[in-house]
Amino acid sequence: MRILGVDPGYALLGYGIVDSIANKYTLVECGVVATDKDMAMPDRLNLIFGKLTELIAEFRPEVAAVEELFWGTNQKTAIHVSEARGAAVVACARAGLHVYEYTPLQIKQALTGNGRAEKQQMQEVVRNILGLKEIIRPDDAADAAAAAICHGNSAAYIDRVGRAVARGR
Repeated sequence: MRILGVDPGYALLGYGIVDSIANKYTLVECGVVATDKDMAMPDRLNLIFGKLTELIAEFRPEVAAVEELFWGTNQKTAIHVSEARGAAVVACARAGLHVYEYTPLQIKQALTGNGRAEKQQMQEVVRNILGLKEIIRPDDAADAAAAAICHGNSAAYIDRVGRAVARGR
């Protein structure tokens, strides 16, 4: 299964495309969609939507794993990040991808067994799972790859539950 992971942001939106085959993960592509601070917000959202649409068309992921937002104290920033997340979700949905959403705690728990894992620990686990020599930079791209791996770890369970519900159990 090819999974697109997304770490929402409006200055830097991280993406990571990971192949998951028999519990083995391979990094296909990762990076960030960067927007200029001097751009108007609608232009930033349009850029995010357009770049993700291009990535989806090029790499053809089967599903998307998008990190849910952790609300901080700065409401203006939170609203802008929410808008960028919305642009990313719409890009995925318009491409026909099923979008799965995971909290930062769920992602950390799925990768490290500790929902309160530190950023460096997460980066090292992502590097190790993907068999990379160095950690992924910038952090936003590493976080997106972590979201994709989280979904890969969760997909078998989600599939089993879905089949059981369909059978009426």
